[in-house]
Amino acid sequence: MRRGAALLAAGGKSEAPSPKPLGPQEVEVVGLLLSPNTRQPTVVLQGKRDKRTFAMAIGAAEATGIAFPLQNLTPPRPLTHDLFLTLFGRLNVSVKKAVITDLKDDIYYATVYLVAGGGDMQLDSRPSDAIALAIRAKVPVLVEDRVFDKGGGVRVAPPRPNI
Repeated sequence: MRRGAALLAAGGKSEAPSPKPLGPQEVEVVGLLLSPNTRQPTVVLQGKRDKRTFAMAIGAAEATGIAFPLQNLTPPRPLTHDLFLTLFGRLNVSVKKAVITDLKDDIYYATVYLVAGGGDMQLDSRPSDAIALAIRAKVPVLVEDRVFDKGGGVRVAPPRPNI
């Protein structure tokens, strides 16, 4: 009898690892900070499924575009991402999700998924813009597993209580 079959007969469980979930996982923005080494704005994302994290350097304008909705702030004039969502609304286009799809040669790639006129559309995007749009539209940001694998992990300190 094969070993796996004997285990199933004896204990009802197999030693084979359960298959890794397929597909991108939803993430949450757990940090937006200046890198101590480069002084460049950096967004830190953490997977909801497996809690893996990675940090991605972004531009100052994109950091502002992400920070405002995270802090429930409204700028005195619309930021670029606000303008896009207003335009989408007037054209009856809605944002469905944003997916960070890959990391190649130190460049991250993303796709914004839209619904327009009953059909689906996909737009190539910088991940920072995709994140800013998704946060404003209150839709999920997802990250492909290969991005976590290539991007490496970062340690995220637990949030400090506000006193």
